[in-house]
Amino acid sequence: MSLSSSSSPSPSTANKQRQPSSENDNQNLSQILHYHDQTKHAFTKYARGPHGLDWANQPNPFRRFLSSPLLPLLHLSTPDQTPSSSAIDGAQAPLYHSVFLSLPPPKPLSKPAISQFLYDSLALSAWKTTGFSTWSLRVNPSSGNLHPTEAYIVALPIESLSNSGFVAHYAPKEHGLEIRAEVPAGFFAKFFPENAFLVGLSSIFWREAWKYGERAFRYCNHDVGHAIGAVAMSAASLGWDVKVLDGLGYEDMKKLMGLDKFPEFRIPSRPVRGKIPEIEFEHPDCVLAVFPSGITEFGLNYEELSKVISEFSSFEWKGNPNLLSKEHVCWDIIYRTAEAVKKPIDIDNKDRFFVDPFVSSGLFSVNAYKGYTVREIVRKRRSAVDMDGVTAMQRNTFYQILLHCLPSGCGTGEGQKQPLALPFRALSWDAEVHAALFVHRVVGLPQGLYFLVRNEEHFGELKKSMRPGFKWTKPEGCPDELPLYELDRGDYRLLSQRLSCHQEIASDGCFSLGMVAHFEPVLREKAWMYPRLFWETGVLGQVLYLEAHAAGISATGIGCYFDDPVHEVLGLKGSNFQSLYHFTVGGPVLDKRIMSLPAYPGPGIDA
Repeated sequence: MSLSSSSSPSPSTANKQRQPSSENDNQNLSQILHYHDQTKHAFTKYARGPHGLDWANQPNPFRRFLSSPLLPLLHLSTPDQTPSSSAIDGAQAPLYHSVFLSLPPPKPLSKPAISQFLYDSLALSAWKTTGFSTWSLRVNPSSGNLHPTEAYIVALPIESLSNSGFVAHYAPKEHGLEIRAEVPAGFFAKFFPENAFLVGLSSIFWREAWKYGERAFRYCNHDVGHAIGAVAMSAASLGWDVKVLDGLGYEDMKKLMGLDKFPEFRIPSRPVRGKIPEIEFEHPDCVLAVFPSGITEFGLNYEELSKVISEFSSFEWKGNPNLLSKEHVCWDIIYRTAEAVKKPIDIDNKDRFFVDPFVSSGLFSVNAYKGYTVREIVRKRRSAVDMDGVTAMQRNTFYQILLHCLPSGCGTGEGQKQPLALPFRALSWDAEVHAALFVHRVVGLPQGLYFLVRNEEHFGELKKSMRPGFKWTKPEGCPDELPLYELDRGDYRLLSQRLSCHQEIASDGCFSLGMVAHFEPVLREKAWMYPRLFWETGVLGQVLYLEAHAAGISATGIGCYFDDPVHEVLGLKGSNFQSLYHFTVGGPVLDKRIMSLPAYPGPGIDA
């Protein structure tokens, strides 16, 4: 794997380089399927990982670019000292449920707006302390709170922040932007609408691999999905829309974020350990366009955009990345798989970039949300470490949560397969992920196994692939636009606990679930969809987090589960469908030994 920059090839050469041969496609697919199979947990053995945690080399959760200028952003402060009641400019923050129905008028791009956007998406949300340990939490959740996801802002000049266009790394601990390079103003005028900017997301695999070993690649991509969901929700509160620019290729994204300036990392022939600073490189994942809502299209030719981005390599890039650990362990299968999923540029594109019209999500019970604002939800979201095994939710609340888990927001019938609703509208593909639900404590709904079909085109294949004895009937009181089906009645608490690596949190909530993705058929067409399937599960997980908190309870993502036993319960054979992520929703148990501290010092900055 080379992370060094290269000269821009001619268009004819680029086309040859960016269209892999079928042999390479088959090799990439083989590597992906091998990785996925090798990193499965089973009742008899877990995927390979470290035998113990090397605390002396725990990665620093904060990347900094030493010697690059740091521009501080504004913190939220209100008269009553609660950040959720108003925006930076004093305007009332929109109610959480309202942004699923319609977006507020778009705010112009400014220092206060970009500060609020990052404060409500990727910033710190609190510090926790107990005994001699202190650690931070963020608005965007992360597997093991390790935060492999880094974020970059590419923007035009912003008054009182920067007199020129820039590429900046977001530093969440300082809530500031580290300016890495200046960008000519014409870059945005040529490709993007007024008041638009870009958000780049990248992953440091080592941060997750330190704790989880080979399975870390899965978790990094869960986190990318959570970050996409967090960005989309924060943008919505400002009246902004978000869309993944999935026509860009791996090399384009690397140059756009300045990641081609990292020290070159080469995959070793076998796993090694020791001082390997190059292993801390950042893998570019995606670039999101953020722009005022209401825009339905704008001119964007990816091939022309790629040519301009190639010039970024010649910019003067400031700052050097800090070292995160003194010693490392290289889990080579992660990097071989990352190589296999590199996406080429989309050369078969149109000159117009079309934006799906905003579609309202289903709203079944406004009372479920208790009048919370967007900020109250996103900044006070926490991952529950334990569930009380007592709390029950009402059936209508359960249905409301699932309605917001739909990509279209109004069912998955004819003409509604596109991911139009918030936050799934940020993605650029049709829904590929469904949910098998273990219902434990939902008042008015029998305990049992249920299934949420998030793309109706898969219904026939799903029903044919799963156990023939399943009922596939709509539960009582279920709204017509919610494609939820009862499969089997019974007490699934013990089984859901066993499937989620024997964790009681999966059985002690109101319900838990496994996210089942349309898998090998998707990868045979586009191998680079592998991480994107995990992104979709992360966006869905972000919705579950926010919906749970809006309903006054909590949630937790579960990355540890026994893959094939989950498939066996559902009757799934082969690799057409695979479970990629688990989740649980219920009443949290609070550890009173842990004290919460403000995310940032100063009055009115955090609750």
